[in-house]
Amino acid sequence: MKKKDPIWTKAFISLFTTNFSIFIVFYGLVSALPLYAKDVLSRSDEDAGLLMTIFLISAIIVRPFSGKLLDLVGKRKMLWTTLFLYLICTGLYYVVEPFQALLVLRFVQGIFFSIATTASGSLAADNIPISRRGAGLGYFTMSTNLAVVVGPFVALTFIQVFSYDLLFLSLTALLVLGATAALMIPADKKRAKSLPKTKLTWNDLFEKKALPIAFNASLVAFAYASVLSYLSIYSQEKGLLHLTSSFFAVFAAVMLLTRPFTGRIFDEKGPQYIIIPGLFSFIVGLVLLAFMNSPFLFLLAGAFIGLGYGAVVPSFQTLAIQSTKNERSGYATATFFTLFDTGLAIGSYVLGLIASRLGYQNLYLFSIIFLFIAVVVFIVRQKKMDRLA
Repeated sequence: MKKKDPIWTKAFISLFTTNFSIFIVFYGLVSALPLYAKDVLSRSDEDAGLLMTIFLISAIIVRPFSGKLLDLVGKRKMLWTTLFLYLICTGLYYVVEPFQALLVLRFVQGIFFSIATTASGSLAADNIPISRRGAGLGYFTMSTNLAVVVGPFVALTFIQVFSYDLLFLSLTALLVLGATAALMIPADKKRAKSLPKTKLTWNDLFEKKALPIAFNASLVAFAYASVLSYLSIYSQEKGLLHLTSSFFAVFAAVMLLTRPFTGRIFDEKGPQYIIIPGLFSFIVGLVLLAFMNSPFLFLLAGAFIGLGYGAVVPSFQTLAIQSTKNERSGYATATFFTLFDTGLAIGSYVLGLIASRLGYQNLYLFSIIFLFIAVVVFIVRQKKMDRLA
């Protein structure tokens, strides 16, 4: 039997650690800032959602240009630069207090988040054997999945036991560790022999072949915004805020336990055997969340959502990267995250309006519509791909 090419190389582990730290800060702030806006700054539900939306708007604006920036400057160098600036922004939460200034900080930090995550994702794709892309990118996505737990757990624990100020300092310290790991990432595997052209074209902003699957992912992101932006407020309303960190722990545990199987099935049988069941699992989880009336249903919802999200999002990202040539991985990654972030941003704002007018139960029921649309869009695309094969 032929020996499989290794995934867990020194470069991959460094990238995994760096990406993990970036998303700890992201998810930690996403969980804490809505409560911070409402409880400390006395802002509305719409304003709480705006803190997420404004962050993603800047990420969306910059993301299409990030592929070109990676080509011009180099992936590793851009990761180092933007990670340092992302770190500075994280530390500034300790001193920035007025809501308008907080919005400006969120907008600026979103720029560096956008480029840093594009660089880390692209570098990971470059350092994974092509024959093991499905499994490798799935494992890399586990760095984000772990941050889904650690970020909210740290954030919600600190604001309940200590203070928001200590939370901001702790997230900054965690990011320093990730920045240290980034220094150990080896030089880019493939560099241009000469300076790339500086004139921008459509191909410098988007990878056309990745657009259909990225659009599908944006529908999932819209639904996921209901969990990402509003779960802490919803659980507080239900008297279950103390279990929110446990929700994310179950969420991530299910993702991590199923990841080895879903990655292998993706590579050996095909994406449809992962994505369609994953979307329906996500739907079940949101239904349970909408009608939860006990801690058990709350945590069970976390298990179903974790299974669905952990199966679907890495699979979509892998399909986006596989849709084009290897040297276009940076552009495919940027395209995927541009549309995914767009779904999160629109979802965070629209769902905030729904929550303030119709309540959180209807927010989660409304989100389900977009997952059903994602199922239909994926099936239609898959049938088209099968005909072309």
